Amino acid sequence: MLLTFRLLGFGWHGGGILLDPGLQSPKLIAVWTQMEPLPLVVANPAPIVVGLFIFGVGHACIYRWLAPSWPRGIGPRAWRLAALIFFLSFLFWEFFTPFNQFGEPLPLLGLQLFFWMIIAGAEALVIAALCERKPSGGGK
Repeated sequence: MLLTFRLLGFGWHGGGILLDPGLQSPKLIAVWTQMEPLPLVVANPAPIVVGLFIFGVGHACIYRWLAPSWPRGIGPRAWRLAALIFFLSFLFWEFFTPFNQFGEPLPLLGLQLFFWMIIAGAEALVIAALCERKPSGGGK
């Protein structure tokens, strides 16, 4: 999220494409920059970072539950987990909140969905790689 939304989307100092008044909905810009209280991820990101790790643990538990019924291998399993995370979390979020509530323009919505695809893929790949790793034979 740091590399996609923060660096590319919002920018380090709020000058990113997702906050460009020539492209973005004024309502969404106001929510992120003006309306008090500002989102926690802006004003006090620590609880959000902790929450993201908790979601990651939850996603790993879902992976452990479903992976035995999926084809073997890190790639095929990571792809399936990424699709679940993307469709059940990120696509729903973008449809219901930025599109529905904030009137975000479709090109920016598409950019955010692309960011979410990268995030879901990276998370799923890390979870699959950690869960599928073989214990090393050394040590005793």
